[in-house]
Amino acid sequence: MELKGVYTAIVTPFRDGLVDEESFKNLIDIQLNAGIDGLVPCGTTGEAATLDYEEHLRVIEITVKHVNGRAYVIGGTGSNSTREAIELTEGAKKVGADMCLLTAPYYNKPTQEGLYQHFKKVAQEVDIPIVLYNVPGRTGINIAPETVFRLSHIENIIGIKEASGSLTQVSDIYRLTKGMFTIMSGDDNLFLPMMSVGAKGVISVASNIIPERMIELYRAFLVEKNIQKAIDVHTEIMPLMQAMFIETNPIPVKAALSFMGIIKNELRLPLCPISEKNGQALKEIVKAYGLIKG
Repeated sequence: MELKGVYTAIVTPFRDGLVDEESFKNLIDIQLNAGIDGLVPCGTTGEAATLDYEEHLRVIEITVKHVNGRAYVIGGTGSNSTREAIELTEGAKKVGADMCLLTAPYYNKPTQEGLYQHFKKVAQEVDIPIVLYNVPGRTGINIAPETVFRLSHIENIIGIKEASGSLTQVSDIYRLTKGMFTIMSGDDNLFLPMMSVGAKGVISVASNIIPERMIELYRAFLVEKNIQKAIDVHTEIMPLMQAMFIETNPIPVKAALSFMGIIKNELRLPLCPISEKNGQALKEIVKAYGLIKG
């Protein structure tokens, strides 16, 4: 199983407080029709932190069943409790996920040895390919390149979603692992720069709304080897990628999808809908890219 290409960190649509399964399936179809390589339900963008255990596994299960082998499914199963991470990962495997994405434990701020032991324990307990997820802006802890190097020796830990915002960190991981450990960009706006220092793809927020363009960027750089085309695509879509973080993710991308008529603009507290000012600015950007009319 090779981890590469464009994966969408897919949102979890809600309607009247519940998971909106029909809108979710429709969004999955849009992604598959665009030619996406994979979907990542129950990540940060999927508001996993506010899904209860049954909902969490149900969202992964819906994804697996609806995708039906047409793309890879990486279930988000991270937790700041190692025991809970094992239970979620076991559950994701049981419902058919191809891989699991595990964020660094948040809030309790483990040491680098604690991080190593956490991921090692989950990998030992559940026989499924595991992708590490480093997002210190959310978790309060950075998985150091040296720790990633140690973890890369565990057979079923196959890659990392890197969202530290540091190209130096990406380069260090690539150097230490001699390019044999898959790095996926976790920052849309750094996707092109990260590919230039060894990333094999992206787990993207923006691909919820522009999957074709993210695929075009990936193919231009890593498949066609057309650097100028990649730069042109990157530059063109940069304002839209930046707009996805005008407020806390996934507030803007859910608003954009609602403007496009794909989902209802509903989030779970403590997240709330986008402010009127930012919402209007976002709508103008989405309109400028031809994603909505009027």
